Amino acid sequence: MNDEFYIGYLPKMPKAAAKAIRVFVVTALLAALGFAGLAWLGQKPFARSVFEFGTVRDFEGTIEARPIPFLIVEKPEKTNDLPAFERIPLVAEGKHGFDGEMFDGRRVRLKGTLVYRDELRMIEVAGGSVEPVPEAAKPFEEKTEALGDFTLRGEIVDSKCYLGVMNPGATKPHRDCAVACLRGGIPPLFVVKDAAGNTSELWLLSEKGEAVNREVLDYVAEPVALSGAVVRRGDRLFFRIDPRRIERLP
Repeated sequence: MNDEFYIGYLPKMPKAAAKAIRVFVVTALLAALGFAGLAWLGQKPFARSVFEFGTVRDFEGTIEARPIPFLIVEKPEKTNDLPAFERIPLVAEGKHGFDGEMFDGRRVRLKGTLVYRDELRMIEVAGGSVEPVPEAAKPFEEKTEALGDFTLRGEIVDSKCYLGVMNPGATKPHRDCAVACLRGGIPPLFVVKDAAGNTSELWLLSEKGEAVNREVLDYVAEPVALSGAVVRRGDRLFFRIDPRRIERLP
């Protein structure tokens, strides 16, 4: 009987024992790499969203306070030789909406931090930074177009976290945060994806064009179907719905 026996303090391990250990170590490493690869494949990629935390910029434009606060900013480029404008939604710091009532219709300068996802931008306004500009607000012509009545499937999100303050800023893991943001006045967005995976974001309003934050709290961060009228104002889409007709989806 010639069984090899390895004694730990000896300088060299017997060949058979060394071979068995090498096989075990290689197998364990391959298994670990395989599990790591499966875990990586199972992860959803983070959205292309950004919160420029710590970077405060200067902005100038005209405030539209209702039903969703926007800063109307003139773009560098023109359309048919006429000025083009961007509607940038405004929010306050933390989980709070921006109160722009005292500046409604006025041209202002303000400081804030950009939040953006793809082409959709938002400004988190620095507290106490809004100052009226002595000159009158620049007149702007904005086309409003009724696109028709639709039933759309998607998810109701709080716009601030979705656009970049949190990542991920949607789905059930983010539900509690989204509800807190909507309670605080952050405007809700309805996010829709088509069969090709293309995403559209629509600002949610009531059928009368009023804010619907509290009316949609029970349906945030889950698949739902909404029916209503889609309206385009300038470069933004608005979805006028009856919150009582929200339908949960499986």
